[in-house]
This record gives sequence, structure tokens and C-alpha cells, in this order.
Amino acid sequence: MVTKRDYYYSVRKVEKMFVTTAGRTSPGMIQAAKEAAAELGVAFHPRKSHSVSSLQEQWKDDCIVYGKNRLELFSYGKSSPYFFHPNSAAFRIKRLMRGESDPFLEAAKIEPGDTVADCTLGLASDSIIASYAAGPSGKVTGVEGNPFLAYLAEKGLKTWKSGVPQMDEAMERVEVISALSLDYLKGRQDQSADIVYFDPMFEEKLLDSDGIKELAKFAVYGLSGELIEEAKRVSRKRVVLKDHFRSERFSTFGFEVYRRKSSRFHFGVLERKK
Repeated sequence: MVTKRDYYYSVRKVEKMFVTTAGRTSPGMIQAAKEAAAELGVAFHPRKSHSVSSLQEQWKDDCIVYGKNRLELFSYGKSSPYFFHPNSAAFRIKRLMRGESDPFLEAAKIEPGDTVADCTLGLASDSIIASYAAGPSGKVTGVEGNPFLAYLAEKGLKTWKSGVPQMDEAMERVEVISALSLDYLKGRQDQSADIVYFDPMFEEKLLDSDGIKELAKFAVYGLSGELIEEAKRVSRKRVVLKDHFRSERFSTFGFEVYRRKSSRFHFGVLERKK
């Protein structure tokens, strides 16, 4: 559960925000939107007959639109919102159910019962896959530095229905924490997670889809030596990094690279000594 205290981290790239409702609303939806605004510590502005763009122009802010079926995050000046969707996790889980492989799981080697800290939650696709692989006896925590993305991810993971029970159960098991990864890891005990995972924004951005383009504005970027050292301290088995195939971060931090032909990203692994 994302607590109110968690929203007071000083996060780079986080802009001001307000909450409003979808165009077709109800007293219950208005109340829910007000509660969301209070939880996030931001303003609630009634939708009335205004468009989202006109409200944003009035308040000069990003906004979250609280709708009946989903939350939408609108960047100021943009007409297309970001919203939670399991994205690639859906067909990846279906492939796993057919006995096929997944590059992330091949690198991370997640086993039933494992504890996984996904320190760059974002769209939550890899957290969902990790939760599916770790199973009911495992635990996956998704850490997101942007409190608004964390809020959308938490609500979406608990309410999205894919029609695949195994996937829905995997989503519901993911715990979302709104925090900077370094702060979160510093608060963990030594060897308290089996796998620590990072999927930062690529140094060479691969922004092919509108959804990723919108997400990039809200993402918290970067890795540091201190962050990797904390990840090594916390992990029992390995630290895993997903990055652009030309990234220098693999060699900088000493990752063994799992190279993938014709793929624009690779996985790097730091195995922990037994």
C-alpha cells in the first residue's frame, strides 16, 4: 500500500498536479477523486463542463483524471494520457503458460518463493512477470520514484482484469512503494531480497510509442555507483540491469551481459557470491 508519508520524497522531474473527474461523472466518482487528491496531497478541481485541456490551461499543471474504469495521467500541453495497462506482460505470460521462455526471466532466474525488488516500476510489466514466476509463495515489490506513477500503478495492478486468472493474481500480489530507489534500498537489511532489478530509462532513448513518450516525462532517471552498491548489499542472489545494447553502464558497474541478437536492449547480471 502506498502511504501518504511516501509522497513526500523530493523527486526529480515531478511537476505540480491536480485531480479532476471524467466528463461523465457521479457523486461517488467525485468523492473518490477528492479522496485521491487528498491522498496525493494535490488540489481537486471540478470538471463541470470543462475539457481537460481547458482545465490544464487554467491551472498550468499536469492532471490525473479519475474515471469509472481507469485513471489517466495527462501531461500539461499533451492530448494523449498515460494510463495503467499491463502492456507486454499479457502476451509474455501467455507464452510462459505455453512453456516458452522470457528473456527477463532467463537473466533474473526468478524461482517460486523468491523475493524481488523491482527498483524502476514504471509500467510494471516486468514486476508482473516477476510476480508470476515467484508465485504465491514469493514477494515482488515495485519501487517507483514518481508518486503519481506509483499511485496509478498501484490502483491499476489491483483493479485491472485481464481475463487470465494467473495474470490477475500476479498483478494483485505486486506491492507498490512510492520512493526513490536509493532511499528504499538503504532502508532494507543486508541480503533481504533474492533479486534486485533495474530498468532505467535508456541512455539512448527508445521512445517508439506514444505511451513511452508520455511516460518519459514523468520518469525518474539514472543509476549511480552508490545505488548499485546498495543493490548488491540487499541482494542474496543477483542484481539485474536491463539497458540499451550500447550502454556503457554494463561495463561501468561490472555486469555480465546477456547479449541478444537483433535486440536493442540486453540484460546484465551481477551474481552474488554464495
